[in-house]
This record gives sequence, structure tokens and C-alpha cells, in this order.
Amino acid sequence: MKKDKHTKRNLSRSVAKHRMHVSRSANKPNRTRGKRRIHSVSTDPSRQRLQKVLAAAGVDSRRNCEELILAGEVEVNGQIVNTLPAFVNPSEDEIRVRGRRIGHPEKVYFLLNKPKNVICTNADPLGRKKVVDMIDCPERIFCVGRLDAESTGAILLTNDSELANRLTHPRYEIPKTYEVTVQSRVEGEDIEKLKKGVWLAEGKTGQAAVKVLRRTNKETTLQIVVSQGLNRQVRRMLAGLGYKVKSLKRTQIGEIHIKGLPLGAYKPLPEGLVRYLKKETGMI
Repeated sequence: MKKDKHTKRNLSRSVAKHRMHVSRSANKPNRTRGKRRIHSVSTDPSRQRLQKVLAAAGVDSRRNCEELILAGEVEVNGQIVNTLPAFVNPSEDEIRVRGRRIGHPEKVYFLLNKPKNVICTNADPLGRKKVVDMIDCPERIFCVGRLDAESTGAILLTNDSELANRLTHPRYEIPKTYEVTVQSRVEGEDIEKLKKGVWLAEGKTGQAAVKVLRRTNKETTLQIVVSQGLNRQVRRMLAGLGYKVKSLKRTQIGEIHIKGLPLGAYKPLPEGLVRYLKKETGMI
């Protein structure tokens, strides 16, 4: 009998302790719940991937924003977020990068006629001149795609990460027009090969539109239109046929051209052309 009373007494104490623990827990902020909400996938359209929100705010490219998150440099509502995926509501959540709260900058769009020996990146350990250095803009902008250092011509810059991602995605084949001069005469047989596609490491390139602009015994200038956007695609296509490129200039991106825009100059993209790009990439 005494044993039963002792057992009941211990059981009552355990229940009381449990109730006290639950009561205290209810009054504490639930950090686990907040963390689970950030990292859980949701169908709520107001919640977006954290790296996408950071890129849209002009913090950096989406890939570099992922690295900032994984390095523990990002806080959401006072909580460090260092794993992915992570989802936030940009209109409600307080997001900080290295202690600074991010804002929502105005979207800007520029077209630049890039000169030679200028690189299309936001950071360069070698200290070379960058395309972004040529544009006077208070917002942090980045290049849409790339032109190699030796190439010139049309390059778009913006802080609109969603549009930039779509313009560089293989799904949206925005045609790009190049004017390229090679150091020999290009005959009709090789022009047909360029049109039908050339085998590269990634596979055979898609069909291209090719037009002879000038041709002598020593050099040929071609207009080549491609839609794939592979790395250094036009140079590699010509190299695959044994031709050495003397100069390469991108003259158009879709309907956007550099006619009348001097080398090294830039201009804001008109609203109509911004709408055109968004329509071509399914944003509107």
C-alpha cells in the first residue's frame, strides 16, 4: 500500500513538472518554428526563395547570394539562415546581409556598346576594367550574359535578376546577331556547315542564320545569328572549321541593336524594349 502511494506521488510530480515545462515553453519565442517556416516549401505565392529576393534587391547575383547564405552572412527576422532552400516573404520579413537591412531598389535596364579588354563580371582579382564600371548608376547592376574580353558590342545590364535569369535560360532562345571577321576566305561549303550546326564539346550547335557581308582572298566578314548562347559559341564554331577570328562584335540582342550607339557608350533601355524582353521571356 505504501509502495502504491509512493508511486502515485512520483507520478503526480512528473505530471506537474511536465505541465510547468509546457507552460514555460508556450511563453518563449519558438525559434524552431520560425526556422522550420523559413526552410519549408510553400505554395504561398508571397514566399520566395531567399537568394532570389537578395538578388532582386541588388545584393549580388543569385549564385553569389547562395554563397552568402551558406556562409552565415544573412539574417531573417533576427535569425541566421545558413542552409538552403530558404523561403521568405519580402514584404513582411526583415532581411539583413552582414547586418545591413536590404531595400527594394528601382529596377534599371541599360544597353552598352562594350569595347575590347573590358570584362563582363562584377569582381575581378586581376583588377581589369569591368563593364559595370562604365555605367553611372546608384543601384548595383550586373551583366545579362557575357561577351569575352576580346569581343565588342551589345551587352545588357540590369538589377532585375528574374529577367536576367530568363534571358540567359536555354528555354528562351533570344536570337543574338554577331558581325565576325576571320583571317581567310570562307567558302560556301563551310557557310552551309555553320548554318546546319557545328559539333562542339556540348554537342552539335543549333541552326544559325549566316550571311556574307564582305569577302576577299585574305579575310571574310560574316553576319551570324544564333539563339543558343553557349560560351564563346561563335568563336568556337569558326575555330571548329579551322578559322581564326580577327574581330567579333555583337550587333543585336533580339530586336535591341547598338546602331547609333558609339563604342563605350551606354543608354537606358526604353520602356517599350523592356516590355519586349519581358514578353519574349514569358514575364508578361
